[in-house]
Amino acid sequence: MMGVINLVNEPDDLEELTYSRCVASVPFGARYRLIDFTLSNMVNSGLENVAVFTQHKYRSLMDHLGSGKEWDLDRKRGGLFLLPAVLHETTGMSRGDLFQFYSHRDYFYRAREEYVVISRSHMICNIDLNDVLDYHLEKNADITVIYKRAEEEEFARFRRLAVKDDGQVTLMEDHSGRLRTDNISMEMYVMSKELLLDMVESCLAQGYDHLVRDGIMKNIGKLGVYGYLHEGHTGIVNTIQSYYKHSMQLLNPKVWRELFFQKNLIFTKVKDEPPAKYTDNAHARNSLIANGCIIEGKVENSILFRGVKIRKGAYVKNSIILQNCEIEENVIIENAILDKDVFISRGRVLTGDKQAPFIASKTKVI
Repeated sequence: MMGVINLVNEPDDLEELTYSRCVASVPFGARYRLIDFTLSNMVNSGLENVAVFTQHKYRSLMDHLGSGKEWDLDRKRGGLFLLPAVLHETTGMSRGDLFQFYSHRDYFYRAREEYVVISRSHMICNIDLNDVLDYHLEKNADITVIYKRAEEEEFARFRRLAVKDDGQVTLMEDHSGRLRTDNISMEMYVMSKELLLDMVESCLAQGYDHLVRDGIMKNIGKLGVYGYLHEGHTGIVNTIQSYYKHSMQLLNPKVWRELFFQKNLIFTKVKDEPPAKYTDNAHARNSLIANGCIIEGKVENSILFRGVKIRKGAYVKNSIILQNCEIEENVIIENAILDKDVFISRGRVLTGDKQAPFIASKTKVI
């Protein structure tokens, strides 16, 4: 298989967190970014040829991925390809994902792999894609979509699927649809390269330009579409509430172990920082604290990224503090998400609600 991480038209309701970056490079889980999960899943499944179709705000993504060395994708043959969006000649706007696939079709023609797995970047999971390919071949399917069962994914936006007992998918609906089912698409599709290129050309010829909406959903009666059920932990992160919820779930040791302590690891860009430092008055409970932090105050039920400084008398609870934030003395922060390099001056009190956390955008001084 070859992998495609498709960031074109990716749903994005992450407000302040995506002012200066795309969804794929939103930091998650103290040291990772959202794209790390999808990319690591592909590499762990033995894919040696992975393309990232970017659309806009991809500076931080390119900075993070670099040559792909951390994922063992800096190769002479295959490896990691960053393919930027091709703009429309007249309007200057970037078009739907099928147009991007078409304009980079040389990439597909040159690859020697027979199958393609196409995925979004905002799925938090640890999955072996070889099992999916085996299932795809066993069912003799045209397209296999990976889905999960969820009871209460009320915060994220997603597609629902109607799946028959034998695994065939008969209906797919957007999040605004009326389908009453707990089968939720994980936006990962396996198909042959030949079918993909054929779909791209025939849809564009009819004036359509969305892979899933026009290519798959409109042809679901003609194609053999099957669903592969992923049993493990999955988080769909494309709204602020779902970001906060799935980040906080990492404080549950069971979820943490399932995502990060499998035989398949999640890789990310390495930064050499010293271990976190706790002073005599520091107090930390049930928190995820990355290296490079200095803790002098009190931290509870929170996630701290690299290089965060919490000064004396400060109290941080139920919050997500991104890289290099500085929290001065006697500050109280509860139910908040602070983006990178935020500075909170002494004595401030910031509280949000669990359903609507307080968000501070990058480099803000409060």
